[in-house]
This record gives sequence, C-alpha cells and structure tokens, in this order.
Amino acid sequence: MTETVQQALDELTRLHPKKIDLGLERIERVLKALGDPHLLLPPTVHIAGTNGKGSTTAFLRAMAEAQGLKAHVYTSPHLVRFSERIIVGSEQIDDRVLVNVLTRVREANAGAPLSFFEATTAAAFLAFSEAPADMCILEVGLGGRYDATNVIDMPAVAALTPIALDHAEFLGRDIAAIAREKSGIFKFNGVAFAGPQTDLVDAVIEAEANKMNIQLSQWGREFRAYKQQGGLVFETENEVMDLPKPGLIGDHQYMNAGLAVALARHMQISREAIARGMESVKWPARMQNLTSGPLAEKISAIGGELWLDGGHNPHAASAIAAVVADLETRVPRPLVLITGMLANKDVGGFLDKYAGLAAHIIAVDIPGHASLAAETLAELASSRGISSYMADDIGTAIDLAAKMKDGDLAPRILICGSLYLSGEVLKENG
Repeated sequence: MTETVQQALDELTRLHPKKIDLGLERIERVLKALGDPHLLLPPTVHIAGTNGKGSTTAFLRAMAEAQGLKAHVYTSPHLVRFSERIIVGSEQIDDRVLVNVLTRVREANAGAPLSFFEATTAAAFLAFSEAPADMCILEVGLGGRYDATNVIDMPAVAALTPIALDHAEFLGRDIAAIAREKSGIFKFNGVAFAGPQTDLVDAVIEAEANKMNIQLSQWGREFRAYKQQGGLVFETENEVMDLPKPGLIGDHQYMNAGLAVALARHMQISREAIARGMESVKWPARMQNLTSGPLAEKISAIGGELWLDGGHNPHAASAIAAVVADLETRVPRPLVLITGMLANKDVGGFLDKYAGLAAHIIAVDIPGHASLAAETLAELASSRGISSYMADDIGTAIDLAAKMKDGDLAPRILICGSLYLSGEVLKENG
C-alpha cells in the first residue's frame, strides 16, 4: 500500500526529540547521509525576521515569476495542506514527490532524534536539489543562527524583515539578543538587506554585519520605499522606481514590498517584472477579504464584511489594527474580532492594539493546538473594555458575529490571532 503524505508526516513526528534544543547538528547529520542536497541549490535568498517574512517572500516570488524565472520556495507554517510549504520550480510539490523525499529523509535518519521542522526542511532541500530552478527563497522557521534552514553555505543575499518580540520561550525577551540571533543567517563576506527596524535593532544588525564583513543595505539609509499617490516609490542612491500599489492590503505591506524590491534588484529582476509582481502577488490570510465560500456568504447575505489575518503578536496586531482603522474611516461598521491564540503568545499585548477599536470579541479554541482557553482569552478582552463572548467553533462564532449589528450597520468581522486558526477557517470556508 502506498504511503500517504499524512502517514509520512506522522512517522517523522515520532522522531521528535523530547527536548527542543536549537542547533544544526541533527539536520547536518541527516543531510550528509542524503548527499548534502542543500549544497546543490540555485542562487538563494535567505529571509529571517519576526513579521513580514512570508509577505516579503510572496512579493519576491511574484516578481521573479513575472520575469519568467522558476523559483524554489520554502515557507512555514502551512494553512490547509502541508505541501503549501514546499514550492518546487514555482509549483506546489506533488504528493508523490513529497512522500518520496519524506521517506528518504526518514530512512537516512535511521531512527535518530530529529525535529519535525528539521526533517521537513531536509525533505525540501532534497526536492529542490533534484529539480531545476533559477532561484531559491528560504524563509527561516525560528530565530536564525540555529534554524534548520541556516545550513546553506553562502546565500546570494540574506534579508531581515522587522524584528520584534515573539517566541519568547526560545528566543527570550532581550530584543538586542533576538536581533543578534536573527542576524546569525549572515555569512562571511556576504550581502544582506534589512527592512525597517528600531534604532537599537538597526545598531545590532550593523554591528553583526561588521563582524562578518557583510555588505549591508539598511532601510532608510541605502534604500527606502514609501506610499505616494496610491503607488509605491522605491529609492536608492542610484535609482528611483515608481511602482503600483502592493497587491496585499495594508500600509505595512509597503515595507514588505519595498524590501522585496531591494532583493529583486539585487537578483537582477527587471523593473517591469517587479511592477507586475507587485500587483499579482498572492498570500492568503494576510488581511484577506473573504468574499466567497459558505462562511463568507453568510456574512455577505447580511451586508457585512469578513476578513482573515494570521498575525499573532503585538507588532503584527498594530499593523492589522491600522488597516482596520482605515477601513472604519472609509466605511464605518462595528468591528467584531473572532480570535484564537496559542497559549505561548503575548495575548494581552495583542489585544491591547484593539482596545477602543473592536466593539466585540468572540474567543475560540484552535483545534489540535495548544491554544489559550477561550474563557481566559475572553476574560483578557473584557479587562480591556472589549465586550467578550465565547464560541465552540468557527461556524458558531460566525453565526454569533452576524447578529452583532449597530443599528442598520452590519458588522466588519476580523478572524485573527493565529495562522493555525486561519488555516481552519480556510479549510471550513472551502
């Protein structure tokens, strides 16, 4: 009987070490047994940071493909299907190929401890090494220095998106230390670009780059991008580009798109392709307006709006809240949040960004994940002056939110707090 993708993934889960200790020894061992496929990649862009990694990756991929290039892309987590994580030559990995590489990783590992992310990263490298592509875009999973993706020898360019507090149980709450950890993707004599950062983080990145003799370009110094007359202007010392507005919603996407433009230019992607990719980009659960499917149709039927975003920390919440505030200015509606969050997140800091903006919050659990109890989440919302409720599942929450009108104004419903929750929504919405 042929093994399914889920069965192959379940087998790898059993190898997971009892204690998570970040390091590269395990993945380097299994990659060596596989013939070092990570050394056979096309020119690679390696992207670390706290927020915006996925969006920056999506913009860069769209720009590359607009030039006719084939790209290998590795991201995490997935929303609905695991295969979303591994794009081989600009196509989502085929299930048969995925089972094949997962099985070969398991066999090469020979039963030794190996984290799930390490195993699947090795599988992605194996798939990439056996298919043609013009470039590779790797998104760091956690941190940087000891992330499983950081086994590559010398990327064509490294990139740091905005760095903030997240994954405190692994990275701590020292923002300077976190910035040093994420700068660990720098390689001696390499090239790197850094998106918008705080002054402290900028200083740390610059110091780390100097240690590694990195050719560093920082936002606001060597390059910048900004919104102007509905479009995006990208500037360096040597060029100015007038581009369309980003295809992803929100002012924060101008920053992600600007960093992607800088990377694209370094990778010699044309202005014309960059402009086309700016508009054609797709990246689900990033202020995604759901307009079709059973959940969306329930809300459309009452004249309301349904939005979905996977942001899960205070920095992301600030960006999302700014988008919602802009929507409110243009078309006033009562804002209803449907929220579920993992227990290890800064839930209070996330909710603070919506105090005074959200009329109601409906707390839900996230199936299959260590989420904060809906009751606790609702209590935290109440303590911030947000009217709070609980629901057993997304469908029930949607039905409850649909009734939360303000006079004749139908609600604007935002489902947020976790990419895992976003995945459940997309699955249920078809």
